[in-house]
Amino acid sequence: MKKLLKFLLIIIGIVVAAGICGFAFIQIRGVPSYETKKIDYKVEVTPERVERGKKLALLLCVHCHKDANTGTLTGQQMMDAPKEFGNIFSQNITQDKNFGIGSWTDGELLTLLRTGVKRDGQYSPPYMAKLPHMSDEDVNSIIAFLRSDDPLVAASNTVDQPCEPSFLTKFLCLVAFKPLKFPDHAVTPPDTNNMLELGKYLVYNLDCWTCHSADFKKMNVEDPPKTEGYLGGGNKPLTMEGTVMLTQNLTPDPETGIGNWTEEQFVNALKNGIVPNGPPLRYPMVPYIYLTDHEAKAIFAYLKTVPPIKNKVPRSGL
Repeated sequence: MKKLLKFLLIIIGIVVAAGICGFAFIQIRGVPSYETKKIDYKVEVTPERVERGKKLALLLCVHCHKDANTGTLTGQQMMDAPKEFGNIFSQNITQDKNFGIGSWTDGELLTLLRTGVKRDGQYSPPYMAKLPHMSDEDVNSIIAFLRSDDPLVAASNTVDQPCEPSFLTKFLCLVAFKPLKFPDHAVTPPDTNNMLELGKYLVYNLDCWTCHSADFKKMNVEDPPKTEGYLGGGNKPLTMEGTVMLTQNLTPDPETGIGNWTEEQFVNALKNGIVPNGPPLRYPMVPYIYLTDHEAKAIFAYLKTVPPIKNKVPRSGL
């Protein structure tokens, strides 16, 4: 009996030691880095691309990267990022060559947007949007906007505030979240006359699905509908005060989702923040004023086709 007890204690000791070593390894190593390949890529900057790129940036990038103090995309603390990910700061993406992305090549920007890997090889964790489903032309338009003379991207020597990722973030980046593959085919834009196709494209590329699914930690970026609780709500971003603001169910369930909403009600909620029979929407949900009515209606049309999930989410943070 004593020998058995001694053996068990030895096994437990080995397991505990291995756990401590594993924890220390992940904590010290941090977010992984990967080998990068130089891509010979050049985007032609045209007025049309800059205009389109600015619209996409206003819908996707500005919310995280615009600093109210500088008025430019110099980065800020991402107050809505769940605390379980750590203290997260967006980075300077102005044209400053020392502190922004002014010295980055178009190929390096493309690599970051498509795969999530920076030019130094470091992986950008889940709190930075990746764009594997965005059309080649729209990605080019974002790059063109970043190269433009728009005041939002004017060079600023604001120094980045380094992120302080949690152990959980480091662990997930080691075992779950990996760099995405470059598309092996041309990514074409949607048919804007096909409401379902356009709506799906917008839901994917404006990152609606990441916030409105069940859990940031369980996202399937390559195939969003395979994400747990896809668009069923319940995720836990934070308000500016640091309290949880549960995301709402956007599936067509008539009792707990938007199944009984009219198109007009949805457009009003998305663009103006006004919901039927309830208080206005609050941060981190912001009005998508730069969407056209046609685009907002397309999103509604697509949402009506996703599998309904019965998940009643209380309006929190009120």
